[in-house]
Amino acid sequence: MTRPTLAITMGDPAGIGPEIVMKALARADVQALCRPLVVGDAQRLRQAGRLVGIEIPVEALSDAGAATFETASVQCIDLKVVPEDLPFGRVSATAGEAAYRYIEKAVEIVQAGQAQGICTAPLSKEALHAAGHRFPGHTELLAHLTGTPEVSMMLVSPKLRVIHVTTHIGLLDAIAKIEPGLVERVIARGHDVLVKAGIANPKIGICAINPHAGEGGLFGRGEEAEKITPAVEACQARGWDVRGPLPADTLFFLAGRGDYDMVVAMYHDQGHGPIKVLGLESGVNITVGLPVIRTSVDHGTAFDIAGKGIADEGSLVEALRQAVDLAPKPQAA
Repeated sequence: MTRPTLAITMGDPAGIGPEIVMKALARADVQALCRPLVVGDAQRLRQAGRLVGIEIPVEALSDAGAATFETASVQCIDLKVVPEDLPFGRVSATAGEAAYRYIEKAVEIVQAGQAQGICTAPLSKEALHAAGHRFPGHTELLAHLTGTPEVSMMLVSPKLRVIHVTTHIGLLDAIAKIEPGLVERVIARGHDVLVKAGIANPKIGICAINPHAGEGGLFGRGEEAEKITPAVEACQARGWDVRGPLPADTLFFLAGRGDYDMVVAMYHDQGHGPIKVLGLESGVNITVGLPVIRTSVDHGTAFDIAGKGIADEGSLVEALRQAVDLAPKPQAA
């Protein structure tokens, strides 16, 4: 077996993406893990390298077929869409368009069989929208570019895996959207990923919507019985170890100590909060259901520290590790 090639998108070029990419690719353990192919702007990476004190040369490539991975350099598919004077730490349509173009190119590369997975540095939703690309985030954008009707967001930390039924919509809209068919499909996507990762019979806990899982009808309007329980029963009928709906606060405690292989969260903050409390720097975002492997850092563009050379690359390194674990491994020649 040989190392898989991963297409690494640079993210919003005004954020910390270029800096964490350079810091991650300077690490020997990352180079031993995969064949990293950055999709971005070579001059921005060189600028970021100077900011973080890394002197690795950046090799500008016109296409993925030109990558050799034989030299101690950062291999970059150079799209040349960022002006040299683009300031760090500011939202702009220029940066949003660049971030979009990087993702678009990465999908093209993977679909052409020139890479086995995608790992994304953070983008700015505001900048993406300013450029005319009206997507809530990476997950929805990748679904659009790959023609995938429905995907799920999974967050992974060393102690916890969480998959979401709903993500980037308001809380009232999220509750309205939750229904048994959607919950069952999300559980199934998560179950499939865990089985492929080597967990033969994963134990999956399902969060309730209301406090205390509704407390027998005292809280809420019967959402658990109407929206969640039928999905749990359908999954149990498949022979899966699925339990719930359970009070979210208790379930996350139990999962954090290892009692569950995965938690199914009903809405964005229900799942994101526990992951980020356990350690933002080690969290990884995985898009489940795409025809391509995609992982990402679980943090934003950090405009407040962008350009200062102090951003931590830890989450990106973990995202690369997860991508390697999930990606199909090409056979050595």
